Amino acid sequence: MSAALLIGGTLMAVEDRLVGIIGGMGPDATVDFMSQILQVTPASTDQDHVRMVVENNPRIPSRQAAIRGEGESPGPAIAAIAARLEAMGAEFLVMPCNLAHAWQDDIEAAVSIPFISIVEESVRKALDRSDDASAIGLMTTPGCSTAGLYQRALAAAGRPVITQTPDELAEAMSFVEQIKGGNQSQEVALGLRDLADQLVDRGARVLIAACTEFPLVLDESMFDVAFISSTDMLARKTVAIALGKDELQ
Repeated sequence: MSAALLIGGTLMAVEDRLVGIIGGMGPDATVDFMSQILQVTPASTDQDHVRMVVENNPRIPSRQAAIRGEGESPGPAIAAIAARLEAMGAEFLVMPCNLAHAWQDDIEAAVSIPFISIVEESVRKALDRSDDASAIGLMTTPGCSTAGLYQRALAAAGRPVITQTPDELAEAMSFVEQIKGGNQSQEVALGLRDLADQLVDRGARVLIAACTEFPLVLDESMFDVAFISSTDMLARKTVAIALGKDELQ
C-alpha cells in the first residue's frame, strides 16, 4: 500500500507493509506488543499508523510443557497461524513470544514471507548498548532457558552471558504465571526486579527481558543498568519495516 511521508516540506511516496502478528502467547503480552507499536510509531493521524493483521490465539499448546517433552508441540498450530496471516495479505511476520521462537523453523517452512526474530532484535540492541567486554544478564523462563535461544545468539557474538539459577528460573516462572492470571501488582514487579538485581550483582551490565510478560510490570527506570525489553525491540523493528525505513531480508 502506498502512503505519503512529509520530509522537509515535500511529500515523498513510500511503501508501507502489512505486518502479521502471531499472538496469544500470552494474550495480554500480545495486546501490550500492539500498544508498543502504536507508541513508537511517528503518527499524528489514524492514517499514519501501522497496518496489522493479528491472530491472538490462546489455544496454542503450552510452550513450557512442550520444551520439557511433556506436551503437544505448538509448532503445527503456530505454523497454521502463520499461513493464515500470509493468506490475509501479511507481508512479514512477527511473534511476541520468546520461547515460541524455538519453533521458528515450523513457521518459515509454512510461509513464503519473512519472519522477524525477537531474539535477534533483542540481542542486537543489547550489544549496541554495551561495550565488547560487558556481561549480559539473561532474565527469562525455564523453557526459554532450556531452548538456549539467547545463549546461542550471545555466544555467536562472543559475549559473556550470566544466566539464572534453576531456583531463580522457577521463581521467575511463578511470577509469569501470576501476570498471565491478571496479577500485575507492585509485589510481582518487585519480585521480578529482585531476580534481575541478582544478575546485576553477579556482574551483568545489561539485562535482557527475554519474556514478553516481564515488560508488563518492569521498565528501565527500575534498574541501574540497561534494560532491554524484547517486546519493545520487536515493536520498533516492526514499525521500521512496516513504514519502509528498514528493508526486508
